[in-house]
Amino acid sequence: MNVNATFVKLVRRAGLAPRSAACRPRPHDLRHTFAVNTLLDWYRDGGDVQARLPLLSAYLGHVEPANTYWYLQAAPELLAQAALRLDTHLAGRP
Repeated sequence: MNVNATFVKLVRRAGLAPRSAACRPRPHDLRHTFAVNTLLDWYRDGGDVQARLPLLSAYLGHVEPANTYWYLQAAPELLAQAALRLDTHLAGRP
């Protein structure tokens, strides 16, 4: 059994339904979810997110960190964490 067939089987077992024929869960979506969740964790732990981006690139197998930005979707919670960090920085708080 190949990866796609296994993924389809797991998606069905998990009860995930496609939003449309053109918009259904794909194995590649897991990379996006991993990237966004990793950044969220880094924001929440108060670390230097910018300094850690090369790590995320390495995790995803990218040679250039610029290639990783495509995975950083505009997830509302991620944007909220980034805005909070900016507000804190601009207010001069640690």
